[in-house]
Amino acid sequence: MTDLPIIPTRIIPAGAPLPERPPGPGDIPPWRTAPATPPPVPPVTPTVMPWPEPPPLGPIEVHVTFLPAEEPPEPSRGERLWTWVTSIAAPWKILAALLAALLPIPGVGYSLAGVWAHTVGEARTEVGIPWAYALTTVPLLLAARLLHRTRALRFLIATVIALIGLLFGALDPFDIVTITTGVTR
Repeated sequence: MTDLPIIPTRIIPAGAPLPERPPGPGDIPPWRTAPATPPPVPPVTPTVMPWPEPPPLGPIEVHVTFLPAEEPPEPSRGERLWTWVTSIAAPWKILAALLAALLPIPGVGYSLAGVWAHTVGEARTEVGIPWAYALTTVPLLLAARLLHRTRALRFLIATVIALIGLLFGALDPFDIVTITTGVTR
C-alpha cells in the first residue's frame, strides 16, 4: 500500500443508488437537477437605415486666416553656451569633474590635470610636437566618445583632464605661426 492520502472525486449522499458507470466529462450528478434550457433566440430583423442625400457637386471653398505669432526672444550667447554645456552633463557633474581634475592629490601635491599637462609638455620638448598633439588628442577623443555614450562621471573627469593637458601641455600659440609660415624659433 502507498502512503498517499485518498482524495474523493465524488461524494454520493446516503440513500442514493450507486450509478451504473463512472461519470464522464460534463455529466451532471443524478441528485442535481439539470439547468433549464434557455429560450430560443428570436431572429434578427435587419433595420434599413436611409442614407443621407449626397451634397450637390460643386467647388469647395476653404478660407484660412493666419494669426500673427509672437516670436520668442533670441537667446543670448551666454544662454546658448550654458544650454550647450548642460546638454553634455548636469552642472553638478561638471563641477565635480573640474574639482577632481584640478584639486591636488593628497601626499603628491599636484593635480591629475597638472601631472598630465606636464607629461604632455615633456613629450612635446623631448619627442616632438606632432607626438604631443597625438598624445593628447587620442585620449581626448576616446574620453569624449565614451562620455557621449554613457554620460558617466568618470568619462567627464577623463575628458576634462585630457582637455587641460591639450590646452596647457601640447598647445603653443607659436604653432600657428609655424604651421602657416614654416618659421621656427
